[in-house]
Amino acid sequence: MSEPTQRERWGIDGAGLAVGISLGGAGRPEDWQQLLFWVDRAEALGLHSVWVPEMHFAPGVSASPLLTLAAFAARSERLRLGTTSLLLPIHDPDRLAQEVRSLDALSCGRVLLGLGRGFRAPLFEAFGIDAATKRDRFDAALDRILELWSGDPPVQRPHPPLAVAAFGKKGLLQAARRGLPYLASPVEPAVQIVENLRLHRENLPDGVDPDSLVVPVMRIVHVAEHAGEAARVEGALEAEGRAMMRGRVPKALARAAAADVRDRVVVGTVSEVIDRLGGYCEETAMDLLICRPQVSGASHEERDASLTRLAEEVLPAL
Repeated sequence: MSEPTQRERWGIDGAGLAVGISLGGAGRPEDWQQLLFWVDRAEALGLHSVWVPEMHFAPGVSASPLLTLAAFAARSERLRLGTTSLLLPIHDPDRLAQEVRSLDALSCGRVLLGLGRGFRAPLFEAFGIDAATKRDRFDAALDRILELWSGDPPVQRPHPPLAVAAFGKKGLLQAARRGLPYLASPVEPAVQIVENLRLHRENLPDGVDPDSLVVPVMRIVHVAEHAGEAARVEGALEAEGRAMMRGRVPKALARAAAADVRDRVVVGTVSEVIDRLGGYCEETAMDLLICRPQVSGASHEERDASLTRLAEEVLPAL
Protein backbone atom coordinates (compact mmCIF):
# COMPACT_ATOMS: atom_id res chain seq x y z
CA MET A 1 0.00 0.00 0.00
CA SER A 2 1.38 3.44 -0.96
CA GLU A 3 2.11 6.10 1.65
CA PRO A 4 -0.65 8.71 2.08
CA THR A 5 -0.01 12.08 0.45
CA GLN A 6 0.28 15.20 2.57
CA ARG A 7 -3.19 16.33 1.51
CA GLU A 8 -4.55 12.98 2.66
CA ARG A 9 -2.70 13.21 5.99
CA TRP A 10 -4.10 16.71 6.50
CA GLY A 11 -7.59 15.45 5.71
CA ILE A 12 -7.96 17.58 2.57
CA ASP A 13 -10.20 15.73 0.15
CA GLY A 14 -10.00 15.90 -3.62
CA ALA A 15 -8.32 18.71 -5.55
CA GLY A 16 -10.38 21.59 -4.18
CA LEU A 17 -9.76 24.21 -1.50
CA ALA A 18 -10.38 23.33 2.16
CA VAL A 19 -11.51 26.01 4.64
CA GLY A 20 -10.91 26.17 8.38
CA ILE A 21 -11.48 28.86 11.00
CA SER A 22 -9.13 30.36 13.58
CA LEU A 23 -10.37 31.43 17.00
CA GLY A 24 -8.96 33.42 19.90
CA GLY A 25 -8.83 32.56 23.57
CA ALA A 26 -11.40 32.55 26.35
CA GLY A 27 -11.07 33.98 29.84
CA ARG A 28 -14.71 33.96 30.96
CA PRO A 29 -17.51 31.37 30.73
CA GLU A 30 -19.33 33.48 28.15
CA ASP A 31 -16.15 33.60 26.03
CA TRP A 32 -16.04 29.80 26.04
CA GLN A 33 -19.65 29.69 24.90
CA GLN A 34 -18.74 31.93 21.95
CA LEU A 35 -15.85 29.67 20.96
CA LEU A 36 -18.03 26.59 21.17
CA PHE A 37 -20.67 28.33 19.05
CA TRP A 38 -18.11 28.74 16.25
CA VAL A 39 -16.96 25.14 16.59
CA ASP A 40 -20.58 24.00 16.25
CA ARG A 41 -21.08 26.21 13.19
CA ALA A 42 -17.88 24.98 11.52
CA GLU A 43 -18.93 21.37 12.10
CA ALA A 44 -22.45 21.98 10.81
CA LEU A 45 -21.18 23.78 7.69
CA GLY A 46 -18.80 20.94 6.85
CA LEU A 47 -15.63 23.01 7.21
CA HIS A 48 -12.23 21.36 7.42
CA SER A 49 -10.74 22.53 10.72
CA VAL A 50 -10.65 24.87 13.70
CA TRP A 51 -7.39 26.50 14.85
CA VAL A 52 -6.11 28.34 17.92
CA PRO A 53 -2.82 30.17 18.57
CA GLU A 54 -0.69 30.12 21.69
CA MET A 55 -0.34 33.52 23.38
CA HIS A 56 0.34 34.62 26.94
CA PHE A 57 -0.12 37.55 29.33
CA ALA A 58 -2.85 39.47 27.48
CA PRO A 59 -6.66 39.54 27.77
CA GLY A 60 -8.57 37.03 25.66
CA VAL A 61 -5.57 34.97 24.54
CA SER A 62 -5.18 31.21 24.34
CA ALA A 63 -2.44 30.27 26.81
CA SER A 64 -3.22 26.52 26.65
CA PRO A 65 -4.10 25.69 23.04
CA LEU A 66 -3.99 21.92 23.52
CA LEU A 67 -6.45 22.19 26.40
CA THR A 68 -8.70 24.36 24.24
CA LEU A 69 -8.54 21.87 21.39
CA ALA A 70 -9.41 19.03 23.78
CA ALA A 71 -12.68 20.86 24.52
CA PHE A 72 -13.25 21.25 20.78
CA ALA A 73 -12.52 17.56 20.24
CA ALA A 74 -15.25 16.62 22.70
CA ARG A 75 -17.64 19.01 20.95
CA SER A 76 -17.07 17.77 17.39
CA GLU A 77 -16.74 14.54 15.46
CA ARG A 78 -15.15 15.47 12.12
CA LEU A 79 -13.33 18.81 12.41
CA ARG A 80 -9.54 18.75 12.32
CA LEU A 81 -7.99 20.49 15.33
CA GLY A 82 -5.01 22.77 14.74
CA THR A 83 -2.57 25.05 16.51
CA THR A 84 -1.43 28.03 14.48
CA SER A 85 1.62 28.63 16.67
CA LEU A 86 2.46 26.13 19.40
CA LEU A 87 5.49 27.84 20.96
CA LEU A 88 8.14 25.13 21.20
CA PRO A 89 10.94 27.24 22.82
CA ILE A 90 9.02 27.73 26.07
CA HIS A 91 7.88 24.12 26.59
CA ASP A 92 9.38 20.94 27.96
CA PRO A 93 9.44 18.79 24.80
CA ASP A 94 8.98 15.51 26.68
CA ARG A 95 5.77 16.72 28.27
CA LEU A 96 4.56 18.36 25.05
CA ALA A 97 5.12 15.18 23.04
CA GLN A 98 2.94 13.22 25.47
CA GLU A 99 0.20 15.86 25.59
CA VAL A 100 -0.04 16.03 21.80
CA ARG A 101 -0.22 12.25 21.61
CA SER A 102 -3.02 12.25 24.18
CA LEU A 103 -4.98 14.89 22.27
CA ASP A 104 -4.48 13.02 18.99
CA ALA A 105 -5.76 9.81 20.55
CA LEU A 106 -8.73 11.60 22.15
CA SER A 107 -9.69 13.11 18.79
CA CYS A 108 -9.06 9.91 16.77
CA GLY A 109 -6.17 11.41 14.81
CA ARG A 110 -7.59 14.85 14.03
CA VAL A 111 -4.67 16.99 15.28
CA LEU A 112 -2.65 19.36 13.04
CA LEU A 113 0.30 21.23 14.54
CA GLY A 114 1.44 24.65 13.43
CA LEU A 115 4.66 25.35 15.30
CA GLY A 116 6.07 28.75 16.28
CA ARG A 117 8.86 30.43 18.18
CA GLY A 118 7.25 33.53 19.71
CA PHE A 119 8.47 37.09 19.27
CA ARG A 120 7.57 39.30 22.24
CA ALA A 121 10.39 39.91 24.71
CA PRO A 122 8.12 39.81 27.83
CA LEU A 123 7.11 36.24 26.90
CA PHE A 124 10.68 34.96 27.07
CA GLU A 125 11.46 37.03 30.16
CA ALA A 126 8.47 35.50 31.98
CA PHE A 127 9.64 31.98 31.15
CA GLY A 128 13.27 32.74 32.00
CA ILE A 129 14.50 32.23 28.44
CA ASP A 130 17.03 34.23 26.45
CA ALA A 131 15.10 35.39 23.37
CA ALA A 132 18.27 35.07 21.27
CA THR A 133 18.15 31.29 21.76
CA LYS A 134 14.59 30.79 20.56
CA ARG A 135 15.48 29.26 17.19
CA ASP A 136 18.02 26.89 18.68
CA ARG A 137 15.48 25.91 21.35
CA PHE A 138 12.85 25.39 18.64
CA ASP A 139 15.11 22.99 16.73
CA ALA A 140 16.19 21.11 19.84
CA ALA A 141 12.61 20.74 21.06
CA LEU A 142 11.35 19.53 17.68
CA ASP A 143 14.22 17.04 17.39
CA ARG A 144 13.37 15.65 20.83
CA ILE A 145 9.64 15.44 20.11
CA LEU A 146 10.22 13.60 16.83
CA GLU A 147 12.67 11.27 18.57
CA LEU A 148 10.07 10.40 21.20
CA TRP A 149 7.36 9.88 18.61
CA SER A 150 9.60 7.68 16.45
CA GLY A 151 10.01 5.33 19.42
CA ASP A 152 6.27 4.85 19.84
CA PRO A 153 4.93 1.31 19.34
CA PRO A 154 4.09 0.70 15.67
CA VAL A 155 0.44 0.09 16.49
CA GLN A 156 0.04 3.77 17.32
CA ARG A 157 -0.94 6.37 14.76
CA PRO A 158 1.65 8.34 12.77
CA HIS A 159 2.42 11.65 14.46
CA PRO A 160 0.22 14.63 13.54
CA PRO A 161 1.08 16.62 10.41
CA LEU A 162 3.37 19.59 11.10
CA ALA A 163 3.78 23.09 9.67
CA VAL A 164 5.87 26.08 10.75
CA ALA A 165 4.44 29.57 11.23
CA ALA A 166 6.94 32.21 10.13
CA PHE A 167 7.10 35.98 9.62
CA GLY A 168 10.67 36.68 8.55
CA LYS A 169 13.36 35.08 6.42
CA LYS A 170 15.00 33.17 9.30
CA GLY A 171 11.74 31.47 10.22
CA LEU A 172 11.01 30.61 6.59
CA LEU A 173 14.43 29.03 6.16
CA GLN A 174 13.95 27.07 9.38
CA ALA A 175 10.72 25.62 7.97
CA ALA A 176 12.37 24.88 4.63
CA ARG A 177 15.36 23.09 6.17
CA ARG A 178 12.93 20.76 7.91
CA GLY A 179 11.00 20.09 4.71
CA LEU A 180 7.86 21.28 6.49
CA PRO A 181 5.04 23.44 5.06
CA TYR A 182 5.13 27.17 5.78
CA LEU A 183 1.97 28.47 7.46
CA ALA A 184 1.37 31.95 6.04
CA SER A 185 0.47 34.69 8.54
CA PRO A 186 -2.88 36.53 8.45
CA VAL A 187 -1.19 39.96 8.58
CA GLU A 188 1.29 39.65 5.72
CA PRO A 189 0.22 41.20 2.39
CA ALA A 190 -0.51 38.85 -0.49
CA VAL A 191 2.60 39.83 -2.44
CA GLN A 192 4.77 38.99 0.58
CA ILE A 193 3.18 35.56 0.94
CA VAL A 194 3.96 34.81 -2.71
CA GLU A 195 7.59 35.86 -2.16
CA ASN A 196 7.80 33.83 1.07
CA LEU A 197 6.51 30.72 -0.67
CA ARG A 198 9.11 31.16 -3.44
CA LEU A 199 11.92 31.48 -0.89
CA HIS A 200 10.60 28.47 1.04
CA ARG A 201 10.39 26.28 -2.07
CA GLU A 202 13.89 27.25 -3.22
CA ASN A 203 15.44 26.19 0.07
CA LEU A 204 13.77 22.82 0.60
CA PRO A 205 16.17 19.86 1.05
CA ASP A 206 17.07 17.69 -1.92
CA GLY A 207 14.50 14.99 -2.37
CA VAL A 208 11.55 17.06 -1.08
CA ASP A 209 9.14 17.80 -3.90
CA PRO A 210 7.73 21.32 -3.35
CA ASP A 211 4.47 20.29 -5.01
CA SER A 212 4.00 17.54 -2.43
CA LEU A 213 3.72 20.03 0.45
CA VAL A 214 0.41 21.40 1.64
CA VAL A 215 0.06 25.20 1.35
CA PRO A 216 -1.98 26.57 4.28
CA VAL A 217 -2.72 30.32 4.24
CA MET A 218 -4.27 32.34 7.05
CA ARG A 219 -6.41 35.31 5.98
CA ILE A 220 -9.05 37.54 7.51
CA VAL A 221 -12.14 36.95 5.37
CA HIS A 222 -15.59 38.52 5.64
CA VAL A 223 -18.32 37.87 3.07
CA ALA A 224 -20.72 40.80 3.40
CA GLU A 225 -24.35 41.05 2.38
CA HIS A 226 -23.79 44.44 0.73
CA ALA A 227 -21.11 47.02 -0.02
CA GLY A 228 -21.91 49.15 3.03
CA GLU A 229 -21.27 46.27 5.42
CA ALA A 230 -18.04 45.45 3.60
CA ALA A 231 -16.79 49.06 3.87
CA ARG A 232 -17.59 49.17 7.59
CA VAL A 233 -15.73 45.93 8.33
CA GLU A 234 -12.75 46.90 6.17
CA GLY A 235 -12.46 50.23 8.00
CA ALA A 236 -12.53 48.51 11.39
CA LEU A 237 -9.85 46.06 10.28
CA GLU A 238 -7.68 48.93 9.03
CA ALA A 239 -7.90 50.56 12.47
CA GLU A 240 -7.07 47.21 14.07
CA GLY A 241 -3.93 46.98 11.93
CA ARG A 242 -2.80 50.45 13.04
CA ALA A 243 -3.30 49.49 16.68
CA MET A 244 -1.18 46.37 16.15
CA MET A 245 1.80 48.55 15.25
CA ARG A 246 1.90 50.26 18.64
CA GLY A 247 4.69 49.14 20.92
CA ARG A 248 7.68 46.99 20.08
CA VAL A 249 7.04 44.39 17.38
CA PRO A 250 9.43 42.66 14.96
CA LYS A 251 10.28 44.68 11.85
CA ALA A 252 8.75 42.06 9.56
CA LEU A 253 5.45 42.23 11.48
CA ALA A 254 5.46 46.04 11.49
CA ARG A 255 6.01 46.13 7.72
CA ALA A 256 3.19 43.66 7.18
CA ALA A 257 0.75 45.57 9.39
CA ALA A 258 1.63 48.82 7.59
CA ALA A 259 0.52 47.46 4.21
CA ASP A 260 -2.74 48.59 2.65
CA VAL A 261 -5.61 46.81 4.36
CA ARG A 262 -6.88 45.33 1.08
CA ASP A 263 -3.53 43.60 0.66
CA ARG A 264 -4.00 41.85 4.02
CA VAL A 265 -7.71 41.07 4.28
CA VAL A 266 -10.39 39.70 1.95
CA VAL A 267 -13.62 41.62 2.51
CA GLY A 268 -16.47 42.08 0.06
CA THR A 269 -19.68 40.68 -1.34
CA VAL A 270 -19.92 37.06 -2.50
CA SER A 271 -18.73 37.76 -6.05
CA GLU A 272 -15.89 39.99 -4.83
CA VAL A 273 -14.62 37.42 -2.35
CA ILE A 274 -14.79 34.67 -4.98
CA ASP A 275 -12.61 36.81 -7.27
CA ARG A 276 -10.13 37.71 -4.52
CA LEU A 277 -9.74 34.16 -3.21
CA GLY A 278 -9.51 32.82 -6.74
CA GLY A 279 -6.52 35.09 -7.19
CA TYR A 280 -4.94 33.70 -4.03
CA CYS A 281 -5.46 30.15 -5.30
CA GLU A 282 -3.72 30.99 -8.59
CA GLU A 283 -0.83 32.91 -7.03
CA THR A 284 -0.10 30.68 -4.03
CA ALA A 285 -1.61 27.27 -4.97
CA MET A 286 -3.08 27.23 -1.45
CA ASP A 287 -4.74 24.01 -0.34
CA LEU A 288 -6.15 25.28 2.95
CA LEU A 289 -7.61 28.69 3.78
CA ILE A 290 -7.76 29.43 7.52
CA CYS A 291 -9.92 32.46 8.23
CA ARG A 292 -11.05 34.30 11.36
CA PRO A 293 -14.83 34.64 11.77
CA GLN A 294 -14.59 37.05 14.75
CA VAL A 295 -13.84 40.16 12.67
CA SER A 296 -13.94 43.73 13.91
CA GLY A 297 -16.76 46.01 12.80
CA ALA A 298 -19.41 43.28 12.36
CA SER A 299 -22.20 42.10 14.61
CA HIS A 300 -22.45 38.50 15.74
CA GLU A 301 -25.26 37.92 13.24
CA GLU A 302 -23.21 39.39 10.39
CA ARG A 303 -20.21 37.24 11.29
CA ASP A 304 -22.35 34.10 11.31
CA ALA A 305 -23.95 35.03 7.98
CA SER A 306 -20.49 35.68 6.52
CA LEU A 307 -19.26 32.22 7.49
CA THR A 308 -22.38 30.65 6.00
CA ARG A 309 -21.90 32.50 2.71
CA LEU A 310 -18.22 31.47 2.65
CA ALA A 311 -19.13 27.79 3.08
CA GLU A 312 -22.24 27.65 0.92
CA GLU A 313 -21.62 30.19 -1.87
CA VAL A 314 -17.91 31.05 -2.09
CA LEU A 315 -16.26 27.69 -1.49
CA PRO A 316 -18.26 25.77 -4.15
CA ALA A 317 -17.26 28.43 -6.72
CA LEU A 318 -13.56 27.82 -5.96
